[in-house]
Amino acid sequence: MKLFEGIEKGFCNVILGILCVIILIPVFLLITGSFMDSYELSDYLLPVFMGAGGMNGWRLMPDYPTFQNYKKLLFETPQFFVLFWNSMKIVCCILAGQLLVGVPGAWAFAVYRVRGAKSLFLLYEVLMLLPFQVMMMSNYLTLKRLSLLDSHAAVILPAVFSAFPVFLSYGGFRRIPIQLVEAARIDGAGEWAIFTKIGLPLGKSGLVSALVLGFLEYWNMIEQPMAFLSDKTLWPLSMFFPKITINQAGASFCASVIMLIPAVFVFLAGQDALEAGIIYSGLKE
Repeated sequence: MKLFEGIEKGFCNVILGILCVIILIPVFLLITGSFMDSYELSDYLLPVFMGAGGMNGWRLMPDYPTFQNYKKLLFETPQFFVLFWNSMKIVCCILAGQLLVGVPGAWAFAVYRVRGAKSLFLLYEVLMLLPFQVMMMSNYLTLKRLSLLDSHAAVILPAVFSAFPVFLSYGGFRRIPIQLVEAARIDGAGEWAIFTKIGLPLGKSGLVSALVLGFLEYWNMIEQPMAFLSDKTLWPLSMFFPKITINQAGASFCASVIMLIPAVFVFLAGQDALEAGIIYSGLKE
């Protein structure tokens, strides 16, 4: 029996290892491409950009590694930093707004038993399933009427009122025993004290998972800036090269690598809480 369990475990590890390698191949190609010079990239990517015959090739390591692309991007392209700080501003404002709006809403859904709460939460779940393309026109008309188009508020405000952080935070809050909340009320604690001293510490797994997933989503968003921002100086870093050409390939690889670093750091920092929050959000009451 132990022999079969060991074989099964080893087989699963092999399968997971193969899948892991397949998933990491694009990242590896991205990193190696950022160290290739323009001539080498042209040889490899010419069939892609110029429609030439044959298939594009690639090497595990560049023939002549160079930091020229990073030098050009970091020291000779000031607009890169403008877009980088635009992304930081947009993402931080969105996450702060979701903490102020979505987290108290999730706490209310999880703790207070009022008529119609389940129906309203079901509506939140339906809204969460709607893609951006469905809501784009209504958002555009609303933002136009409020004179918010072509400003960072046009991207920030719709995301602040997203239903997704409410759903994830709710999963963490509902794991808190209601008896604990009632005992705090009996002891004379106010609703704000219960929320800050019981709800936030015990429901932090759902909060952190909402923040991590929110950061990953809004750090890489493309459709919202394309729809609501026409001024290129307001674009986030994900829009640095909306149209990549053969001459921009090296800088594009470098920009993608640099953009990947904050996302990886945030994911690794909140990985444990992210897993717990996703588990809680999938549990039935």
